[in-house]
Amino acid sequence: MSKQANPLAIGTFLIGALLLFTIAVLVFGGSDFFKNKKRFVIFFDSALNGLNIGAPVKLQGVQIGKVVEISLEMDVATGRIFKPVVIEIEPELLRDFSGHNSSPHNDSQQQQERQHLIDLGLKARLETQSLLTGLLYVDFDFYHDKQINLVNMDYKDLPELPSVPTTADEIKNTAEEVFKKLRQLPLEKMVKDLSETLEETRSLLKSNDLKNSLLALSNSLQESQKLIHTLNAQVGPVLINTNSTLLETRAGIQDIHQQLVPMVQAATISLNTASQALQNSQHTLNAFEELANPDSLLGQTLKEMRDASRAMKDLSESLERQPNEIIYGK
Repeated sequence: MSKQANPLAIGTFLIGALLLFTIAVLVFGGSDFFKNKKRFVIFFDSALNGLNIGAPVKLQGVQIGKVVEISLEMDVATGRIFKPVVIEIEPELLRDFSGHNSSPHNDSQQQQERQHLIDLGLKARLETQSLLTGLLYVDFDFYHDKQINLVNMDYKDLPELPSVPTTADEIKNTAEEVFKKLRQLPLEKMVKDLSETLEETRSLLKSNDLKNSLLALSNSLQESQKLIHTLNAQVGPVLINTNSTLLETRAGIQDIHQQLVPMVQAATISLNTASQALQNSQHTLNAFEELANPDSLLGQTLKEMRDASRAMKDLSESLERQPNEIIYGK
C-alpha cells in the first residue's frame, strides 16, 4: 500500500519553486526592479501623436530613460488642456568626468541639481524616431537661446522639466506669424498703387521726352567716348615729355650740387683767411692806439716836434717882417 502525498509539502514546494523562479527572473532577466530611477513630469504644447508609453528618453541621442505615463487634464475654468508626460530617468547613466555617479543623494541636492541644469538651458523636445512610423521620443538638449517654459502645475508631486516646441511646430508658428502679418498689410491698396505705378511707367516709356532724353544721353556717351580716346592719345606723349624733363632737371640739380661743393669749400677757406687778417688788423690798431696815447713816448715826442715846428714858424714870420733881426736882434 503506497504512502499518500502530503498536500502541505507539495504546496510548500510549489511556493518555494515559484519564489526562486521570480528571484531568478528579477536577477538574471535584466529587470529594472532594483535600479534607482527618478521621475519627472514634462508639459508639451505640441500634439503627442506618436508618443507612446515606453518611448525612449534621450540626452543628445543617448538613451537615459523612458516614458512611463501620458495623461490628459483639462482646466474647466479656462478650457485649457494640459498633457503631462511622466518620464523615468536612470541617474546611474549620467557620470561626471571622474567616472562617478553624479546623481545627488537627497531631495534638496536633487532640486538644486535640477535647477542648475535648467539654468544651463536643459530642455525637452519631441523628436521623430522614424518618418515611416511617425513614432516620437523625448530628447533632452541644452537650448541657451530658448526661454524657460514651465507650467508650474502640481502633478503627483513630481518635479517639472521645461520643454520647447518641435521643429515642425516652430516652422508652423513662424509661418502663422508671417501670414498674420501679411493679412494685416493693406494688400488691396498696395496692388492698386502698384497698378497705377506700372501704368505711369508704361506712359513714361512711350513718351517722346524719354526718347529724346535717351537719344541725348546716347550722343553724350559717344562724345564722352571720343573725348576719352583723345585724352588717351595725348596724355601718353605728355607724360613721356614730363618724365624726360624731370630726368633732365634731376641731372642739372646733380651738376649744380657737384659745382657748388668746391665753391663753398673755397669760400669757407677765404672767409677763414679774412677772419685771420681782421684779427691781425685788430692787433695792429690796438698797438697804434697805445702809441697814439698822449702819455706815451711817441706822444710826447710828437708834442715836442709840434712845439719846435711852431717856434720855427714864428721865427720865420719874424724874419720876414724884420730881416735884420737876425743881426741886430729884436
